[in-house]
Amino acid sequence: MLTKSDKTKLRDTIFRHLDGIATATTAYTLHKKGLLNYLLNHKKVTLNELTKAFNANEGYLNVALRILCSQGWLVQHINAKNNSITFKTNANSELAFGLCHLYEEAVNLLKHAVTFPKQRIKSDAFMALERIFKKYESNFGLSHIEKDTIQYQILKHIEGAIVGPIAVLLGVNGLFHKYFMEASFTAEEYHENPERFKKILDFFSYLGWFKNKNNTYQFTDKGLFFAKRASAYGVTVSYLPTFVQLNELLFGNPLILKSEASEEEKHVNREMNVWGSGGAHSTYFKVIDQVIINLFNKPLDEQPKGILDMGCGNGAFLQHIFDVIEYQTLRGKHLEEHPLLLVGADFNQAALKVTRANLIKANIWAKVIWGDIGRPDLLAKDLKEDYNIELKDLLNVRTFLDHNRIYEAPKIVSHRESASTGAYARFGKRLSNNNIEDSLLEHLKKWKPYVEKFGLLIIELHTINPELTAKNIGKTAATAYDATHGYSDQYILEIEVFNKVAKEAGLEPDKNYFSKFPNSELATVSVNLLKG
Repeated sequence: MLTKSDKTKLRDTIFRHLDGIATATTAYTLHKKGLLNYLLNHKKVTLNELTKAFNANEGYLNVALRILCSQGWLVQHINAKNNSITFKTNANSELAFGLCHLYEEAVNLLKHAVTFPKQRIKSDAFMALERIFKKYESNFGLSHIEKDTIQYQILKHIEGAIVGPIAVLLGVNGLFHKYFMEASFTAEEYHENPERFKKILDFFSYLGWFKNKNNTYQFTDKGLFFAKRASAYGVTVSYLPTFVQLNELLFGNPLILKSEASEEEKHVNREMNVWGSGGAHSTYFKVIDQVIINLFNKPLDEQPKGILDMGCGNGAFLQHIFDVIEYQTLRGKHLEEHPLLLVGADFNQAALKVTRANLIKANIWAKVIWGDIGRPDLLAKDLKEDYNIELKDLLNVRTFLDHNRIYEAPKIVSHRESASTGAYARFGKRLSNNNIEDSLLEHLKKWKPYVEKFGLLIIELHTINPELTAKNIGKTAATAYDATHGYSDQYILEIEVFNKVAKEAGLEPDKNYFSKFPNSELATVSVNLLKG
């Protein structure tokens, strides 16, 4: 039985693993280009100078360097007044940068893992695994790998590059099913090539996940901990198509992963992303549920006529909200005389098709329409003309969407000096933090007329200061979030910055309904009811 202290240590390992997938690919790309040596030689250099020296794409290079800052290997200084960024080496830089060549095997393995789980592990991938297993078991030749040393940090990064994709593959394909988790099993029972699969099981046994007795395997308590949390790796691993293209993104064609509207997304495995995010989202939905219950327990004439879910995805959130209202609120007892208007809107036509099918299957009436989060005026017009529904009469909800809007340059530049430490790009070009705030301000102002009456209920993702991240290695997934979102043109701001801009837009966060996760300075997720 794991103690509370044991679980804390294992959570630390998961966070370090996620760091590893982002950091190994980033640091090795910069190492191969010679940029890390350049930093060591110059000690202090501006982003602009680095961009020119290496003919880099400034926006993505800024993201990459900020990742190293989050790992404590570099120091970032932003001058918001003149829109310049400087990076300085620190006491960790020489040792850390000198060991980045050790990431080579991990990065090569991730290039094979990018096809998981659509394809099983092929022979060339098994060969890569065998090589890295042997090197890992000799600690890659590292000594002084005590906790909190650079050597330990890098070894955990490499471990994450090995464990993450395989944990997702096995989780999606059933090894972490209750049957296998509770019973002993052999490689022959699970895999068509048991000799190869046995080598994977033996490596995970080396890590302490399984007990191996006469080639029969059984989960240990440690293994069960990781198996039950395999989805925690899903979101970061889903961005492997991006991570394996970093050399091109940073120093070549920044548009290499851009997809046409009719194409499957190139930068992310969306199915895996949804699978990975499902477990974590359930925690936030519990907070959302309480807000919904409170609003729909008010006197009937004070309640919204319904709900609009912007970015409805597969319709699961709408279905969940309907169930909460039907079974846990006053409104649920009066749906005959006060029917609930449900609207699902999404930019993606495939998502709309799935949402319609899922809601019909659940016997839930809803309007499912195309909508752009950047054009609430058009959405309001379509709702009124086609369905005689006023957008302002609905409670507007959305989950992890505003940071993923298509960037629009601000029409009015405020000359503000942003307090954000984030790194933001659009097609490889750097976006100033000042403009990111101005853009968000104009975005939220577009929504204000439609959410003044009942509010805008949102779950949003955030960044934190890289200096804070570096002081809390093993306690936050901020490095992975910054990498996956920074390299894919998404704009996560600190909670304080986001809320400040919301207030500027005339949308005050309701203190009664505000929550952040974790409930500390390391918070990277917030739940907000913004009211006019």
